[in-house]
Amino acid sequence: MLKRPLSLLAAVTMVLAVSACGSDTGSDQATDQPSQPSRSATGPACTYSADGQQPAKDVGTPPDHAAVSGQEKVTIKTNFGDIGATLDADATPCTVNSFVHLADKDYYDNTVCHRLTTQGIYVLQCGDPTGTGSGGPGYSFPDELSGKETYPAGTLAMANAGPDTNGSQFFMVYADTPLPPAYTVFGHLDAAGLKVVKAIADKGTADGGPDGAPKDKVEIQSVTAQ
Repeated sequence: MLKRPLSLLAAVTMVLAVSACGSDTGSDQATDQPSQPSRSATGPACTYSADGQQPAKDVGTPPDHAAVSGQEKVTIKTNFGDIGATLDADATPCTVNSFVHLADKDYYDNTVCHRLTTQGIYVLQCGDPTGTGSGGPGYSFPDELSGKETYPAGTLAMANAGPDTNGSQFFMVYADTPLPPAYTVFGHLDAAGLKVVKAIADKGTADGGPDGAPKDKVEIQSVTAQ
């Protein structure tokens, strides 16, 4: 499995950690906010449980029934360019439900991608507003696995700290990566988006090692679900 903040150990024994830690969620003052998409929670039942950690940014929990279905298009806008992706809400309804909820609530806005790996596994990990690799939304939810998951270039999958510990952190695979089927695959990047992630990876890590912060700061400016 893959774990953060532990260093890279072996390709199929690492864990992408999603432990939540506290951070300020911002001002309570009323501001002009864009209208939120109208979604109907009529899909499969989902379970989102408090994980005992302070939310990195408190935006509540997703609907307890999936409010998305089919193929959901999203745009992850970064300082390196837009990363387009298609989320598979039919195969992973509760994962997509959570991701879209967080996107709709601006959870991912102005956050950094804190981790890049360049040996053994080839992923860019994002989704922690604290930028430390230990932050999350204050809730966790079960894996949605078939047991046949693979992680080719372009895969969009959930980071975790073990079975059924999904939160807000996710990773984007930029080259074929050997991992056990332990990470929920909930979407795929489009060709242009994969090119953006590869360009980030080509620059390497800040310290030149195989596992660390990207050399150049990678900021998610917004995530928009369509």
